[in-house]
Parts: sequence; structure tokens; C-alpha cells
Amino acid sequence: MFLSWLKGALDPLDEKSKSQAYELFDSGVIDTIEVGTVKGLRQIHAYIFGGLYDFAGQIRTVNIAKGGFAFAPAMFLQESLSQIESMPEDSFENIIAKYIEMNVAHPFREGNGRSMRIWLDMMLKKRLNVCTDWSKIDKYAYLTAMEKSPTDPRPITKLIRGALTSKIDDRELFLKGVDYSYYYEQSD
Repeated sequence: MFLSWLKGALDPLDEKSKSQAYELFDSGVIDTIEVGTVKGLRQIHAYIFGGLYDFAGQIRTVNIAKGGFAFAPAMFLQESLSQIESMPEDSFENIIAKYIEMNVAHPFREGNGRSMRIWLDMMLKKRLNVCTDWSKIDKYAYLTAMEKSPTDPRPITKLIRGALTSKIDDRELFLKGVDYSYYYEQSD
């Protein structure tokens, strides 16, 4: 399914943002981004979606929901983000917990998942010398696990743990991860 999707399923805006995500790695800018911080996540989002959304890199001021799940209310979002930013990154489990909480917060109007998966891998790389080979994680298993993650982190923890690799500086792995990230976000 991924290969058939890869052959032209994206709209022009997604194609452009995907190219900008590739450029994030190729330009070396990714190495200047603050790891594990809200500022760093905003930098990633701004780079990927800059020039495409007028809110690129900006924390949302509106309430959003997806599939019946309401993300953190806008009026409490800054406080939530401060708490998430202060969460520890000293173990795999703590990094995944931080990733889950950021997903619940969903700080942007659009592009959260794509930005946060890069943000997650940057934490894993800096703190544990590993990253995720996203091609080893089935789209539907990932989406189901993320849906359940606020109440049961075990499925997403298991999926990501099973896809860890030490190829932290591998360009092809990063680009493939971007491709899969966009694939996860496309509706069937």
C-alpha cells in the first residue's frame, strides 16, 4: 500500500512541505534545532510548513479535534506545553511519554504528526543514540496505538521500540521516515 501511495498521492501543498522536510536534513538546519523543547518543535514546524501555512511554527489559538477526540483546549495550551517541555528525556519510556503528551496537546492547527515524529527522533538520537525506522511500523497499527496512547502507552511504546535503529545519521532512513510520516497522515 505504501508504494502505491508513494506514486503521486500527495496534493501540491503536501509535496512542497515534504520537500522542505527533506531540506531540513540536507541543509543541516536540523542540527541547530533545540531538542525536546517547544521552541524546537516550533522550529521544525516552521521549516516544514513555512510559506505554505500562515500559521507555520505558531502555537494554535483555536480548539481542534480529530475523530471525536478533542486536543488540549487552546486556553490551557501554553500551560500544557510548559509542563510537557519539563518532562524528563532520560529513558526511552520517558521520551515516549513526552511524545504522547505532546500529541495530546497538538500545538499546531495542522502538521502536528509530521513535525512531532521528527521531534521524537531528535530526542531519541540525542539522548539514546537511536532513532525510528518508520518503515517498520504499520500505518494502521501506529494510528490505533496513538489513539490509545493517552490511556495505554504500551502499544505505541512496543511499536516504536521494535523499530529502533542505530542509523541516526543515515540520510536515506530520514527521508524514508518523512515519506512514511506523510503516508500516516493521508486518509484512505
